[in-house]
Amino acid sequence: MIPQKTRLNLICGLLVLTFLSGLGQLSWAQEATEPKKDSMPSKTTKQTSKAIEKDADYWFKKGALVATYGNDKAAIRYFGKAIALNPNHSRACFEQGISYGQIGDYQQAISMINRALELDPQNGIFYYGRGRVYLLSGDDAKAMEDFKHAAELGDEDALNYLDYMGQPQQP
Repeated sequence: MIPQKTRLNLICGLLVLTFLSGLGQLSWAQEATEPKKDSMPSKTTKQTSKAIEKDADYWFKKGALVATYGNDKAAIRYFGKAIALNPNHSRACFEQGISYGQIGDYQQAISMINRALELDPQNGIFYYGRGRVYLLSGDDAKAMEDFKHAAELGDEDALNYLDYMGQPQQP
């Protein structure tokens, strides 16, 4: 049996790596969060800023960045803004759920990941992520169900985890 603290570190590390591998370069993170070097913002800059703030992907990327650095409370807020602008943003729902899980609000985490699964039921990483939250919450049986379902959908992390646990699966 893996100690709870080790499990948390493993889960956190795997989810961050999985998420970042799907995003590619992080140059967007600097663009989304660094202020311009201009001393006085122009009217055009202010208009552009307002337009960006109405873009769900902007808030999603900002949430992903702060979640990567462990600021899950801020990430939850940013993902919430993305969801408010685009209620069908399944990745924002999923990532908000993961952030809720990181702060120990497992019920809200499962709820948000379930919402993501309603929007994208064939996404293996969503099942894998929910399985990790179930594991953190102590529900090993539901966790294993989700890992197996994620593996059936071809999720590499789920396949690796099940293999590690001595339950290899075929994608």
